[in-house]
Amino acid sequence: MSPSGLIARPLAVVMNRRLRTVDAGMTLADAAVVMREEKTGALLVTEQGRYVGIVSETDLVRRGIAARLDLSMEPVRRVMSSPIISIEIDRTAHEASDLMAECNIRHLPVTEEERIVGIVSVRDLLRYFKNWGS
Repeated sequence: MSPSGLIARPLAVVMNRRLRTVDAGMTLADAAVVMREEKTGALLVTEQGRYVGIVSETDLVRRGIAARLDLSMEPVRRVMSSPIISIEIDRTAHEASDLMAECNIRHLPVTEEERIVGIVSVRDLLRYFKNWGS
């Protein structure tokens, strides 16, 4: 058990294994539509079959809308966060939470042997801590 009295569980039990992606050349407006349809706040960004970044609702607002970019013309690569900050699958939810706070991010890709296998969000962590705290 951890010092807080909670069992330190690996991220494998917290993360979402469904990886939602968008191409780096897709427009910001189209990426926003994908986020709405997929009910997610972030998408992994691919280019030529490789993960090259992550784009979040925050990126769209702060780097797109607030910068008065034409969302129907500008590509996702213009506002995505890169390089990708990630965490290994054998780390704990607490470690993921600490890393997200330190880096000021709300979505964190999870890797296994340097390959992205899932993603954990602040909402996932809140749900996890709420369930383990009761």
